[in-house]
Amino acid sequence: MTTHFPGRWIGGATLVLGPVVLCAGYLLRHLSTITALTPQQRAWAEARPFAAYGQLLAYASDPALLTLAYAIFALGALALFPAFVALAQRVGGGLAFWGATLLVAGLFARLYFAGADQTAFQLTEVLGPGQATNAIMREYVDISYGPWRVPVWASAGQYAGSLLLAVAAWRSGVFGTARAVMVLLAGGTWMGVLKGASIPDVLVTGLLCVALVPLGVRMLQDRLTIPAGRPKVLSW
Repeated sequence: MTTHFPGRWIGGATLVLGPVVLCAGYLLRHLSTITALTPQQRAWAEARPFAAYGQLLAYASDPALLTLAYAIFALGALALFPAFVALAQRVGGGLAFWGATLLVAGLFARLYFAGADQTAFQLTEVLGPGQATNAIMREYVDISYGPWRVPVWASAGQYAGSLLLAVAAWRSGVFGTARAVMVLLAGGTWMGVLKGASIPDVLVTGLLCVALVPLGVRMLQDRLTIPAGRPKVLSW
């Protein structure tokens, strides 16, 4: 039994729940926008240069549904923190640890963006959707980048980190080629404030579930095997 953080139970549980909850968050963010907006409103939002216009309008139309979707998404990002650490501990080596560190930095950025999202939504309650949208979009770049652009630089960790961790997991034999590619694809999803989710986002996060959930189940069952080393190019 491992004594390293996050341990067998937390690591196994978050490897199972983290990607599933995040996938549900993507799906809810996609469906909530469709549900909250009329066809005419969706057409107007799609003609705007940023997804933020449509997200603010959707919140004004159905605040409870949008709040639920964004909350589930934030919970998924939070749960992936110990999940990625557990995966790196399982893989071992500097490449995996660098990959997990960069991925966790990307998750911290997601939580910053979640706070900015919530602030923007609350402004629509105080100022009304029209005035709030105008104020937010005037400052959208500075809001999205954050102080000293720390969040936007941290968000880049997701892309580099998923590559490093996927390669390390493949080289160690913990994942075959297919599951390593699934981790890599999931690392390519968007980052930022008031972003709209799409079906491709749901699908690639579903692939992350396929890659991580079985490992989490085996960890919970204490049935992890010793990695066999670098697998074949065509491997699971």
